[in-house]
Formats: sequence, structure tokens, C-alpha cells
Amino acid sequence: MNIKRRMRIVLFLGLLVAVTLAIIYRDQFDAAALEAWVRDAGPVAPLLFMLIYALAAVLFLPGSVLTLAGGALFGPVLGTLYNLTGATLGATLAFLIARYLASDWVAEKTGGRVKQLINGVEGEGWRFVAFVRLVPLFPFNLLNYALGLTRLRLLHYILATYVFMVPGAIAYTYLGYAGREAVAGGEGMIQKGMLALALLAVVAFLPRLIGNLRRGPMINTDDFKRRLDTNKSLLVLDVRTAADFVGEQGHIDGAVNIPVEELRQRMAELGDQQEYTVAIVCRTDKRSAKAALLLTEAGFADVHVVRGGMTKWIEAGLPVV
Repeated sequence: MNIKRRMRIVLFLGLLVAVTLAIIYRDQFDAAALEAWVRDAGPVAPLLFMLIYALAAVLFLPGSVLTLAGGALFGPVLGTLYNLTGATLGATLAFLIARYLASDWVAEKTGGRVKQLINGVEGEGWRFVAFVRLVPLFPFNLLNYALGLTRLRLLHYILATYVFMVPGAIAYTYLGYAGREAVAGGEGMIQKGMLALALLAVVAFLPRLIGNLRRGPMINTDDFKRRLDTNKSLLVLDVRTAADFVGEQGHIDGAVNIPVEELRQRMAELGDQQEYTVAIVCRTDKRSAKAALLLTEAGFADVHVVRGGMTKWIEAGLPVV
């Protein structure tokens, strides 16, 4: 066994022990104790806070507690800065640990669906990182390690993480600040509380907004047929009912049928094709937009609605099954 392999094993065991202890004693990790400890640190309090935040991200401790504490301790502006810096530092450490410990092994051993998912992430690069930071589909701490198993560029990962966590950091930091002001009986409590709720509403609306931005433009029938003939990685998703799929209009050869009403529950059936270009077909195109939004929220990067759906396809005299 070479030295590098031994070092990896030691690091893995050390990390495993540290995470286990952190989980066992996580009930003692509360905002009041953290705030008291940081306040006692004096001039180095910001640095200590950011280091604690970074370690918490590595050890799977809840970041929400720290983000709220950052707002209560340092206010909405500096609190946001320190929260973002600490979270990004922790995310980077976890990313590097995963890359050092297991990326080579993953590259050799993974295949099938897992490999396709990794390739899809790598194909999007920083855009995928930006999306999952804006729309937290996966647990933050776990995602940091998972992304380290890909070949994403470190600089792109760091910049996208820092920049695209800004909206959430502002909202939750301000919530912590408003909570402290409410407890202390500061002025303008109602206005600050309303602003905190407004910021949280914006963050809650981000999945829909980002989904709309990520959804590709509509494509007409001619363009769709041309892509279908030349692109082997084009997934045709027919979102009509099962009865319509085999009904009078028929369907396009090779199309996958998942009714739009069932799409959220059956999304796993498309999980190994997230890196594909997706063309959504319906009877026309009215219900396709909803399906496109669901797919983009689930991480599909290149989603298009076929203008006019099967009706235009048939009017153009194109083949159906």
C-alpha cells in the first residue's frame, strides 16, 4: 500500500469520526451558545465565526443555525458577507476532500446512470452549480461532497457557489437580524419583519423563476424534425394522457409518454437522461409549458416545447405510430 493511499484512508477515517461526533452532539449546537462564544472572541470574532461555519459545512451541521446567528451577531450587511464567506469556504473544503479521497475511484468504477448524471453535471459546468445554489434541490452539505466527485473546475465551483448563494444568504441573514431586533425591542420591528418575509418570499419564488430562465425557447415543427433526425441525444417527451398517446393522433416513434399530471411523481424514470435535449410534445403546446417548468426545476438543462404539438406535426404530414 503506497503512502498516498494510506493518507487517504487516514483522512477518510478521521472525517468519518468527526462527522459521527458532530451528529451525536449536534443538539448542543444551538444559536445561543454559538453567539456567546463568538462574542467572547473580541476582534477575531468574524474570523472565528467564518471558521466555525466552514467546519459545520464539512461536518454536516445545520447551516441555517449559523446563517441566522450571523445576522443576529453582525447585522444584515456584514452578516451576509461573513455567512457567504464561511459557507463558501466550507463548501470548497468538502469539495476538495471528496476530490482527493474518491474522484479517481468514482471515475474508474461508476457507470450507467450514475456516470450519465456526472457527465450531465460536468457538461453544464458552473451553470449547474449556479442552479443548485439558487434552487436548493439537494442538501447543501451533501451536495458539496457530491460535486467534488465530478471534474468541475475548482475556480468555477467557488465563484458560482459564492455569487449564486447571495439571494438566500441575504434573506436568511436578514431574518436572523430581524429576530434579534424583535427580541431586543428595537425600532421598526414591523417593517423589518415585513422585509424579512418579503425576502423569504423572493427566495421561495426562485425555483419557478430559474425554471423559466433555463427553459429553452419553443421550436417549430421543421426544426424539431431536423433535430430528431440528427440528434441521438434528443428525448421526445409526450405529456398527453395514455389514451391520447395511442388515440386518433397517434404518437411520434420513440417518444416517451408521461402525462403532465404524473410527471412530478414519475420524474425518476427520466433521471438517467438529464443531460439530453428534451422536446416536449402535447396535443398543442398549452400544457407543455407546465411540463417544461417541472423538468427545469428538476435539473434538466435543455428543455424545449414543440410549437403546436402533435396537431402541427400531423398537419405537416409527418409520420406517426
